[in-house]
Amino acid sequence: MTENQRKKTMKIKNPNHPRKGDRITVDPIREIKDIKAIKQLLANNPRNLLLFTMGVNNGLRTGDLLKLKAKDVKRLRPGQSIIIRESKTGKDNVLMVNNSVYKTIKGYSEILKPDNEDYLFASRKTQAPLTIQAVNALVKKWTKAINLRGNYGAHTLRKTFGYIQRIKYGVGFEVLAKRFNHSSPAVTMRYLGLTSKEVNDVLMNDI
Repeated sequence: MTENQRKKTMKIKNPNHPRKGDRITVDPIREIKDIKAIKQLLANNPRNLLLFTMGVNNGLRTGDLLKLKAKDVKRLRPGQSIIIRESKTGKDNVLMVNNSVYKTIKGYSEILKPDNEDYLFASRKTQAPLTIQAVNALVKKWTKAINLRGNYGAHTLRKTFGYIQRIKYGVGFEVLAKRFNHSSPAVTMRYLGLTSKEVNDVLMNDI
């Protein structure tokens, strides 16, 4: 077998390898118990716990979270927020601190004692922000550790926010579309990838 044939065979054997122009779709974490399990898994890692907690509580793109520095959030209290500029869209969006995020920021600050200019989610080797590729690997590692089936990555955090807000709290697609800066609620519906079973379950609610 030639080298080119071997490479083609490897690509065929890897169903998750995207063809040129394709995108790999990642799943949200669909169960609160699994979110809690990952938080427990990360209890002794303040950086990763904050990244996960902030991601699933805000629905911002991971790339925008990675730009944050300690000075951006260290004085925030529950109910307070900061404005960030989305890298992808150039639009303003809000990073909100709820009780969960506040407690995690507090624990992070007490343990790591970051300087104002330190990136919140810095590589331990370079002190530069983690890359998206590194976060992809982390999320895959966390979900694998709790035996979650599916395809997960950095974008899972943002999707988990939307999915839980919709399924657990009943937040409308119109509101989520505004939060995600999507062009329409229909885009948000496709983005969250609700299954047929989940739609059918709604039809069983008595009115």
